[in-house]
Amino acid sequence: MSANNKQKEQKFLPTTRKEMDALGWDQCDVILVSGDAYIDSPFIGVAVVGRILEALGFKVGIIGQPDIKNEDVKRLGEPKLYWGVSGGSIDSMVSNYTATKKFRNNDDYTPGGKNDKRPDRATLVYTNLIRRHFKNTVPIVLGGIEASLRRVTHYDFWTNKLRKPILFDAKADYLIYGMGEVAIREFSTALRDGKDPREVRGVCYISKEPVEEFLQLPSHQECLEDKEKYIDLFDDFYKNNDPISAKGLCQKVDTRYAIQNPPCDYLDEKEMDEVASYDYIRDLHPYHKPQGKVKCLETIKFSIQTHHGCWGECNFCAIGVHQGRTIRTRSEKNILSEAKEFTQDKDFKGVISDVGGPTANMYGYECNKKLKKGTCAEIRCVDYDRLCRVMKVDHSRHLNLLRDIRKVPGVKKAFVASGLRYDFIPADKKHGYEYLKELVNHHISGQMKVAPEHTSDRVLKLMGKPGKQPLIEFKKMYDRLNKEAGKKQFLTYYLIAAHPGCEEKDMHELKQFTTHELKMNPEQAQVFTPTPGTYSSVMYYTEMDPETRKKIYVEKDKNRKEKQKSIVIDKKYHQRRKSNGASLQS
Repeated sequence: MSANNKQKEQKFLPTTRKEMDALGWDQCDVILVSGDAYIDSPFIGVAVVGRILEALGFKVGIIGQPDIKNEDVKRLGEPKLYWGVSGGSIDSMVSNYTATKKFRNNDDYTPGGKNDKRPDRATLVYTNLIRRHFKNTVPIVLGGIEASLRRVTHYDFWTNKLRKPILFDAKADYLIYGMGEVAIREFSTALRDGKDPREVRGVCYISKEPVEEFLQLPSHQECLEDKEKYIDLFDDFYKNNDPISAKGLCQKVDTRYAIQNPPCDYLDEKEMDEVASYDYIRDLHPYHKPQGKVKCLETIKFSIQTHHGCWGECNFCAIGVHQGRTIRTRSEKNILSEAKEFTQDKDFKGVISDVGGPTANMYGYECNKKLKKGTCAEIRCVDYDRLCRVMKVDHSRHLNLLRDIRKVPGVKKAFVASGLRYDFIPADKKHGYEYLKELVNHHISGQMKVAPEHTSDRVLKLMGKPGKQPLIEFKKMYDRLNKEAGKKQFLTYYLIAAHPGCEEKDMHELKQFTTHELKMNPEQAQVFTPTPGTYSSVMYYTEMDPETRKKIYVEKDKNRKEKQKSIVIDKKYHQRRKSNGASLQS
């Protein structure tokens, strides 16, 4: 190994005893265990947590995808302060199974790509693994999206039942929910200084007694007995996720209580810049490399994350619950600095894969009322038929940022591959057209992906998605700009089948719309997967509209789910309909 390679390897956080010895460490303060291989990237939560703690002076080790059949989890010894356990960047059950519960053969976060290293319910498995090999060990702290979305009673699609808060199943000591950058700092410092970490915002724990001043949720038993109680629980859970306005939550589970402290503060712009600027290697740790490459690096290695959060509030999406519904942005200066750093990397070919976030065109603006008072409890920023008048959509900062990135020497192309809210572009009368023109001319590669998900008004309302008209307006604008630029770039569409409320007739309506309005035949659609932390999953379990409490149709048969999907992707659909005597317009 060359001196340069050896120096670069040592910049990783240790994942072997040999690396600890090279650093002169007898013991780690914190050991992080993850369902992903150790990829040192600002896009990988465990790596970010590790770097945050490293910056505070903690000795941090990472064990990625420990072999659960042997003593692999013991390779770094026992930490001084606590274990941190995460299922990985993706919920392990979503990672391992399709919407019709077929096992997935591939895993983009596993070396070699074969899905054989991430166990089902990885958070539970790793916690039990630690308990088995380390009796009476230091506290075990859960984190990551798998644990975060299961911190209260939740519907589990894979067993088709309500499960207890994950702290009760995992037998862990604490859970840090959401992005948790501030909470992890305060929690770790509290443990180090001998203070009670249960006082830290953003932390969940189990108590023998209720916290009376917190909002009392329906008990786990009440949720089991009454589906409307479960809706009540989720309403309170969903509304109390904002650091400014949220209350602490308390839920009785058997004879004890799940306690959720109010959320930790969000990072401000300076702190966002700091976290993004840690010395990430942007590569797979050498320990894993003999097993093969990780596919996710193809997209994240040279991508730029501009912000956190999303206020789109699609009912099937958990980003708002996990990341929050308030946008936190990095500064333009910091983002441009990252783009310039890319050009110094020997592997960089001049192409930035993505400049965006959960929703790319939410960068750089927010509701002033929300920033002062927190998210509104009863009114959404955007819904089926309205965009809140207080929310002033403004694409100017992202537009100017993209232009500045194009000017960076060594950058040939910077794509915007993150999701876009197409309905915001026509809504921005001042900058929307200019913004889309910039994307069409410089920041897409042959096609742009948008996510209408459906076109049935009834289904769209249940999804929390906008109606058809903004899509029609956007497509006209997009087509016109491509014609002016002399380009043949296409739109591709994310579509969902078998969402709660969706029947076969709705898929026929969607097929007609894609043919006559969008002038295309969809090649793919996805079957809805109920995941914890979403209103759509609540609908799936209760078979009710959470807002009206009225019964809705929910398709639960996997063959009929696939049939819904097949309707919209059937290339011979109209030929079949015609031969069966059905009107093409019906």
